[in-house]
Amino acid sequence: TGLAISQGISNYCWETLAQYLQHDVRMAAFDSLIKMEIRYFEDRQTGDIMAVLSADVNQLENFLSDASTSMIRIVITFSTGFAILAWMSWKLALILFVPILFIMPLIYFFSTRVQKKYRESRQSFGDINAVLSNNISGMGVVQAYNAESYEADRVGGESSSYKDHAIGATVQRTKFLPGIYVIAGLAFGLLATAGGYLMLEGPSQGGITPGQFVTFLLMSTRMSMPLFILGMLVNQIQKSEASARRVFAMIDLEPSIIDREGAESLQTPANSISFDNVHFAYPNGNNVLNGVSFDLNRNQSVGIVGPTGAGKSTIVKLLLRYYETDAGSISMNGSDINELTLSSIRDQIGYVSQDVYLFHGTVRENISYADQSASSESIEEAAMLAGASEFIEKFPKGYETIVGDRGVKLSGGQRQRISLARAILRHPPLLILDEATSSVDTRTEEIIQRNLNQFKDGRMTVAVAHRLSTIRDADQILVLVEGVVVERGAHDELIAQDGVYADLWAVQTGELDKTTGEATRHDG
Repeated sequence: TGLAISQGISNYCWETLAQYLQHDVRMAAFDSLIKMEIRYFEDRQTGDIMAVLSADVNQLENFLSDASTSMIRIVITFSTGFAILAWMSWKLALILFVPILFIMPLIYFFSTRVQKKYRESRQSFGDINAVLSNNISGMGVVQAYNAESYEADRVGGESSSYKDHAIGATVQRTKFLPGIYVIAGLAFGLLATAGGYLMLEGPSQGGITPGQFVTFLLMSTRMSMPLFILGMLVNQIQKSEASARRVFAMIDLEPSIIDREGAESLQTPANSISFDNVHFAYPNGNNVLNGVSFDLNRNQSVGIVGPTGAGKSTIVKLLLRYYETDAGSISMNGSDINELTLSSIRDQIGYVSQDVYLFHGTVRENISYADQSASSESIEEAAMLAGASEFIEKFPKGYETIVGDRGVKLSGGQRQRISLARAILRHPPLLILDEATSSVDTRTEEIIQRNLNQFKDGRMTVAVAHRLSTIRDADQILVLVEGVVVERGAHDELIAQDGVYADLWAVQTGELDKTTGEATRHDG
């Protein structure tokens, strides 16, 4: 009874410890992950990252709760038994110790071979997760293009790869276990032979009694079981080692964009932004920005237009310090943003991206993400300014409506307006709108623009747009072509220049010469 109770307490303690450790390890990995720059996530598949935080961490927890306790039992059982046997007959104990000298190299040899297989297996598992994540997130596109068979083949290919790696590890393991059994069997046979010889010699000549011989055989049998268990544990240990490498590689991540030594917090709300001859290229890519310069002050707005790939959204990413400039500088309140803390820069910004992201949760939770202490009145006011209150109030549950993963239950325009409300709720000194109303209809856009004109008072606004009507009233409009500002000025000034902006405006407003198909020129 006492043994059973102590065993139960031991299991409880180890499994509880395993739960605490897996929680701490997962949080340590996530804490490192969340500090990484955006480029890290752009270069990796979400499913593979999720596999590390879930399956690999769980594998470590299984090792801690099961394999570690088994290892301790093996050590205690074997060392205690060996001490007793050595006390009975050091000669037989020495014979029993010899097989261990063969088993340990065998364990090392096979563990190094199976280790490689398990590493490949864990990576392959991450690849499966990545493909499944893409498929589930893009199921609408899959079905729209009748691509079910194609995607099933892709998943099948990744699953088959994982299966092959897992079988490879199993093959190595099955080669290993019989070796331990053979050595243990030979050791027992050698022990029985030597023990029989010592028993015939008798105690008077340094031998042992028949009773000691029987006891020795029973103890040896009991001690051989830990060796068999150790052989089976090697499999779990190597699985855990492969997972541990992936988990601790994530914990050891070091972001490249961090607060520099001596970085200071912005002491006052942002009231000026300056780009000075900024150059930038993405890693392994061509130059995206080439000598971009502009200034923006409080109560002013700047619109950024140009063809796709001109570098418009890159300007936004540099403002948020998702990336750092290759040359030139960006200043906020006269201080280089590279010398300011990341948190103090981003605290100044309300950001609406063209790729809207809503979290699974309620409308209220998504809007209040910018200020989780915000009152209901503030949330509803932000929704009104963003043109979202109209459709929200039509939902049966209003602001408590669940939007679904990534806002899948809402239309594109509804998602954009909730994202805009989230930015407005923050009351930021700098409002960044990256195609913020590209998915809403013209009437709704006019309402939003009218509301935003009131909200912009006392703030700076950077608006990236393809639809020129959204930036027509900007104090300054920059026209980007291949990363170069080719035109700048107010709307009327740019129309008068009859350049790139005037052509874009003519195309969007339908002011084309019907005989030539070219934009109608303006004389001012």
